[in-house]
Amino acid sequence: MEITLFDPIDAHLHVRENALLKAVLRYSSEPFSAAVIMPNLSKPLINTKTTLEYEEEILNYSSNFKPLMSLYFNDGLTLTELQRAQEKGVRFLKLYPKGMTTNAQNGTSDLLGEKTLEILENAQKLGFILCIHAEQAGFCLDKEFLCHSVLETFALSFPKLKIIIEHLSDWRSIALIEKHDNLYATLTLHHISMTLDDLLGGSLNPHCFCKPLIKTKKDQERLLSLALKAHPKISFGSDSAPHFVSKKHSANIPAGIFSAPILLPALCELFEKHNALENLQAFISDNAKKIYALDNLPNKKVRLSKTPFIVSTHTLCLNEKIAILKGGETLSWNIQEIA
Repeated sequence: MEITLFDPIDAHLHVRENALLKAVLRYSSEPFSAAVIMPNLSKPLINTKTTLEYEEEILNYSSNFKPLMSLYFNDGLTLTELQRAQEKGVRFLKLYPKGMTTNAQNGTSDLLGEKTLEILENAQKLGFILCIHAEQAGFCLDKEFLCHSVLETFALSFPKLKIIIEHLSDWRSIALIEKHDNLYATLTLHHISMTLDDLLGGSLNPHCFCKPLIKTKKDQERLLSLALKAHPKISFGSDSAPHFVSKKHSANIPAGIFSAPILLPALCELFEKHNALENLQAFISDNAKKIYALDNLPNKKVRLSKTPFIVSTHTLCLNEKIAILKGGETLSWNIQEIA
């Protein structure tokens, strides 16, 4: 059995910086045509200049790959700065509520404040797309749900602004997507295939710790259903986020799952298991092209076959290990050719 996927797109990707960037980028740039690149670096991408410098670095270490750059939402995004970014082809803003995830200490503390709403108004006028890590302070399994009132306010106040709920994790958020024309979402491999049991069911597995948390069986099943039918308002976004094993085994475990090396084989396995392989093309590419109005992307054909793929336990960077999701397992699908 074989399948060919055309122009895969990862609508939510972390490729980090410096040596780590060099070590992990190929896992995404080789099989994917494009990816929305996250701006929460150690020094966040708060303006057009730093964003374009980072884009150039990514381009230097990849080929036939389009990084879709995003700006870290901050109070310095004046109308002039947004216009400058738009002129340079930057189309995404990423809003991090303060302290909700990795490198979000510089995030937005007042989501409905006057300055935030002013920036969103300008973003709407200029045709930006707002990507939001939709969580607010509260019980860990309810953080996304607690952000619903903010999402509704944004959707109603800025009806022409496309708003993406990144890495949808709570089944209760599905109703929002279906209620508001300008609300969309991305889904990760881990949120549609895993539950809290994978993180906590046996001994603690730090390599399954992410934000937002993987949640209950009900959440996983409802989100998987969206993916399997390639819901037109949903696109694939891996949220692949590498961390050194030494940090993942520390007392202060960072959130993030490194899934990039297995994404397409694992998705094939998952979709085949549920008799939905015919919808994988839409989930992995076609929906994103429509939602984000993407064109002129690098053409890419990825041929996969149903042959065993033994997943490496880790990759290396600066003599440090980066654990790979499902490391040591054997998947039933593997990439045969990328053209």
